[in-house]
Amino acid sequence: MSVKDHPRLLSSPQLRLVGGVNEAMYNEFRDQLNAAPEEGPLVIAITTLGGNPEIARCMADDVRLLRESGRELLFLGKAAVYSAGATFMAGFPISSRYLTKGTRLMVHERQITRTINLSGPLQSCTDQLRAVLHEIEHSINIEQEGFRAMVEGSEVDFEEVCEKAPDNWYIDCQEALERGLIAGVV
Repeated sequence: MSVKDHPRLLSSPQLRLVGGVNEAMYNEFRDQLNAAPEEGPLVIAITTLGGNPEIARCMADDVRLLRESGRELLFLGKAAVYSAGATFMAGFPISSRYLTKGTRLMVHERQITRTINLSGPLQSCTDQLRAVLHEIEHSINIEQEGFRAMVEGSEVDFEEVCEKAPDNWYIDCQEALERGLIAGVV
């Protein structure tokens, strides 16, 4: 599908999500999805400054399941698709990703803020530290899976994302189109 084939479809999304990617957005996503027409292509528009990457992955998994059942779903990013929003976008194939004029993507590494208070026997303290280290390592693996999904089939390679993500990589819609991260700008 191209923008030229379906301009009206892209201009009237059936699902519209605005705000932080969190449990409330997920509930709104599910409510709107349940109320959406059951036939034909479905456009999901999102504007977000980011949020919980695991909620974004969950939403993307819902999209995957619908696509595997034969439903056509399109992503439409509007204004800002930052952080967890880009994680959600990665759940769509490039041929189903669109941004509106002036929209920016922002990709960055996952963040953690954690204070570790060690108390108790020394063996217990090493176990606590090991558990936090495992959490960080697992989160890095998930982050990298998302980066790979976002750039798969584009002109951007995984190493470039890993290089630019620590400094918050902002990508305007034209660059995203030129680099093959999206199918079109509307």
